[in-house]
Amino acid sequence: MKVGMIGLGRMGGNMAERLRRAGHEVVGYAHSPVRRDVDSLPALVEALGAGPRVLWSMVPAGEATESTVTELAGLLAAGDIVVDGGNSNYRDSIRRSELLAERGVGWVDAGTSGGVWGLDNGYALMVGGTDEHVAAAWPALEALSPGGGEGLAHVGPPGAGHFTKMVHNGVEYGMMQAFAEGYALLEASELGIDVPAGLRSWQHGSVVRSWLLDLLVKALEESPGLTDIAPRAADSGEGRWTVEEAVRLGVAVPAISASLFARFVSQDDDGAPMRAIAALRNQFGGHAMVRLEAQEPKDPIDPVHPGQAPTGEGPK
Repeated sequence: MKVGMIGLGRMGGNMAERLRRAGHEVVGYAHSPVRRDVDSLPALVEALGAGPRVLWSMVPAGEATESTVTELAGLLAAGDIVVDGGNSNYRDSIRRSELLAERGVGWVDAGTSGGVWGLDNGYALMVGGTDEHVAAAWPALEALSPGGGEGLAHVGPPGAGHFTKMVHNGVEYGMMQAFAEGYALLEASELGIDVPAGLRSWQHGSVVRSWLLDLLVKALEESPGLTDIAPRAADSGEGRWTVEEAVRLGVAVPAISASLFARFVSQDDDGAPMRAIAALRNQFGGHAMVRLEAQEPKDPIDPVHPGQAPTGEGPK
């Protein structure tokens, strides 16, 4: 199928490439001239030809997504589909789906996880939308998933995909905090524990083995002791939304809420748990982390919109 990809940053660029590898035709647009095929949204819609057209947005949540959807609403025709793969608030996704429905344009919110590793490993996709609209985007969704029917689910109506991804990111907050605190406790012991060796022992046969653990071990290999990483990890959205929804629904989430509040706490340069979290965020999502020598963020992949929060595997 033919897909218009809006946003070619750390997630969108890799997703466009994965789609191409699967034999799909992709036309890309981004504000930055790097890698884009067209230089405007009207040009993108025109390049996709006659409908029905599928346009996949991977721009930052908030104003960037709002302006993109608003402009697309004036450009698209009945039968076209807009997919939002960023970390939008699910309430915004419901509202945007209703806006597009007035024009006969379909909506799919695709909560997307996989970070910078998704190009080769595939992405976990939590999809919201009507059966009709999800079916129209399904070939692209399958191509982006790990394959074999794994990691891809139509979880409900519009908004359900982004709600599910919001909770996913809240759980991720809690898991990262637990690993980070365990790492800090091992480091603090007076027994002289070989911490990397201990963590490697957890990678096989242990009930806590996970990809996050593998990435923590990798981060320690790259930066022994994590001593050159500042203990700073941003609260950029979805963990906070998860806690807010838990309060609204009356669901107790003490681990997730504590991990969110931990990011609010001012850390000094001995904050080992937050060093580990900063390293983990950089490992799975390419998120910027501050190196203590230069006090400059390390972000090897340029975002689509400089100065704004990244999308996709962005806010954590």
